[in-house]
Amino acid sequence: MSNLTTVAYINDQPCAYPPGETILQVARRHFGKDSVPTLCDAPNLEAYGACRVCSVEVALQAGGPRRTKASCHTLMEPGMFIYTETPEIQKLRKNIVELVLTDHPLDCLTCEVNGNCELQDTAARVGIRKVRYPDGENHLDREKDLSHPYLTSDLSKCILCYRCVRACDEVQGQFVLSVEGRGYNSRIIKGMDQSFLESDCVSCGACSQACPTSAISDVFQSKSVVGQDKVRTICTYCGVACNLEVSVKDNSILSIQAPYGAEVNSGHTCLKGRYAFSFYDHPDRLRHPLIRRNGQFEQASWDEVYDYIAERLSAIRDENGPDAIAGISSSRCTNEENYLMQKFIRAVIGTNNIDGCARVCHSPTAIGMQRTFGTGAATNSIADLKHTSGMLVIGANPTEAHPVTGAKIKQQAMKGKTLIVIDPRKTEMAKYAHYHLQLRPGTNIAVLNMMMYYIITEGLEDKDFVSSRTEGFEDLRRNILSINIDELEEVSGVPREQVRAAAIAYATCGPVMSFHGLGVTEHYQGTFAVIQIANLAMLTGNIGKPGCGVNPLRGQNNVQGMADMGVQPYQGAGYLDVTDPAVILQYEHFYGAKLPNHIGYTIPEMFDAAISQQLKALWIMGEDIVQSDPNTTKVIKAMESLDLLIVQEIFMTETAKYAHVILPGASFLEKEGTFTNGERRIQAVHQVVKPIGESKADGQIMVDIMNRMGYTQAPYTAKGMLEEISKIVPFFAGVKWENLGDQGKQWPVALDGKDTQILHQESFKREKALSFSVNS
Repeated sequence: MSNLTTVAYINDQPCAYPPGETILQVARRHFGKDSVPTLCDAPNLEAYGACRVCSVEVALQAGGPRRTKASCHTLMEPGMFIYTETPEIQKLRKNIVELVLTDHPLDCLTCEVNGNCELQDTAARVGIRKVRYPDGENHLDREKDLSHPYLTSDLSKCILCYRCVRACDEVQGQFVLSVEGRGYNSRIIKGMDQSFLESDCVSCGACSQACPTSAISDVFQSKSVVGQDKVRTICTYCGVACNLEVSVKDNSILSIQAPYGAEVNSGHTCLKGRYAFSFYDHPDRLRHPLIRRNGQFEQASWDEVYDYIAERLSAIRDENGPDAIAGISSSRCTNEENYLMQKFIRAVIGTNNIDGCARVCHSPTAIGMQRTFGTGAATNSIADLKHTSGMLVIGANPTEAHPVTGAKIKQQAMKGKTLIVIDPRKTEMAKYAHYHLQLRPGTNIAVLNMMMYYIITEGLEDKDFVSSRTEGFEDLRRNILSINIDELEEVSGVPREQVRAAAIAYATCGPVMSFHGLGVTEHYQGTFAVIQIANLAMLTGNIGKPGCGVNPLRGQNNVQGMADMGVQPYQGAGYLDVTDPAVILQYEHFYGAKLPNHIGYTIPEMFDAAISQQLKALWIMGEDIVQSDPNTTKVIKAMESLDLLIVQEIFMTETAKYAHVILPGASFLEKEGTFTNGERRIQAVHQVVKPIGESKADGQIMVDIMNRMGYTQAPYTAKGMLEEISKIVPFFAGVKWENLGDQGKQWPVALDGKDTQILHQESFKREKALSFSVNS
């Protein structure tokens, strides 16, 4: 740890520590987690000091008088002498835990957390073999609450450590749990003394994970450890990409917890990440390859479907040319699988007809940020919320769509940091906003232009940043000052004084982080709205430093990685232009194949081409376009117009029903690879259980068909694929499977393995950031 500049003494041993650490933190770092026992402390909660089990003796100088203090919230001071195991301290701890046990059922052998109970461990740690106090009045008759589909409570086992209450307040920010009564009659209640089901609980499970006993648990008994292995992997439900710790026994998943040490989610996750895993072995999972014959799906072998696909694709390519074939890849799949899919379409088929779900969600983000900054990815890390003074949330509902990040933004707003929300709806986040600009749908650019107008007219632009780091500002300034405020006010429906107040707050409160979502990008002017968000950040110097930046909230877990790997018809792996002759030569040399020199079809263009009979075959990996893309009738017509539709899926989706061939893929719990989350963090996905039935990892399927069609591709492994990717994607240069560790790496990653938390600190990829004028 850096900045260990100060020294104190624990049990007469010198211990260096940085300013601001508590005695407990220093003791545990130097002597291990068990050096000081606790009951009310948790790694992701603020120090509280309720149990006093962590008490130590403290002297301010050698040989000086000692005082007993709770180590969890007592800051270490220079020259302190701390003693953790004196006879007096041991006696105090033992007495405290004995008193707790007098009001706790002693049914350890039948308790679900036997072997993983912090009270049990602490009792053993302080030397309790029996309770000396006589039986008396207790709370052992409290009823269990089994009303909730996920969470349970048995408050006869509650030790009033307040960890569940604090987790609900400090981590999720929901304030569902509280303590009613005083003294001996104190008890945990939910909502207005309701059941879990009747309360406003959002089922995140933070309280269950925080509880040191089984007073609050869940239906999966997640804290049980009997016969379990634990595998760390990455959640696939949104762009936060939380770390998960999966408990496994006999190739079956028992439960999921969130590791406290994870930088992304710090012991927190949402309802889906923690509890929505039963799909992996659902009876409806696709278990075998299927071929449609005489209008019906028939089970086939892998060799049979590979031969069938290779023969049909080769025939279509020979008769109609490579542009008669297209592929749609998936942000649910790993980086390696997306890379292989686009490589297959380009190097084996010979077309740039490759696209992904970002076409209808975040492709405007990539284009808008590339045009302004030169790089189409989040500029900062979510951890920068600790360093920010303000937050702008536009077109996003993070507490619903990105619950862990949403909870972090909400926590900062509740601590008084400026929050500006631009959204037609009164979302949960809007309730905490200092400024809620409730615009009409589709008028984002009008409101952003108004904000820039007031920043410029008030003289609040960062002149040094604008002059030294940007270009095109004068054109932007001239156009912004020429806009008709009356017209924009009428169009947007937001009073100008509200916009002016929000603009001044944005420009003056200090570093501001901007977050935008699909409410910005899923409009015909989405790219231009992203450009204006970037302009707003550049105008105020909110780029290239901690606590600021433009940070898109990616919808799915690997939208960022899918784009990084080249799943778009105009850019290959690493965002290189597929029409640039030098780039084409580079790709051809690397892939050992002849590549096309023109832009391919986007997904909407694929539909048009299929209906007009120009597109004959389509391979879809992990996307349900019939269900998710707009104009369902048109999508179905396009699917029915194809000569060959190959769908690679884990369930019989609406899209799969129209397929000629269905290939059973593996879920994220059944394979290895990497995901890149919304903050550019490349994280290792580890296989938890074996693929169900005859299903295969999507990457292995792509490798098999590439080899079957005459292109030599090495066997699929995460390590091997990352080695290949690192040689063609510049910002993956230093990414190695064995070095990702638990926290992953944020790209760009240099050859020496050093990653990047903040982009554009000294320069932009395009030398200077470009300010664009965008009309409302």
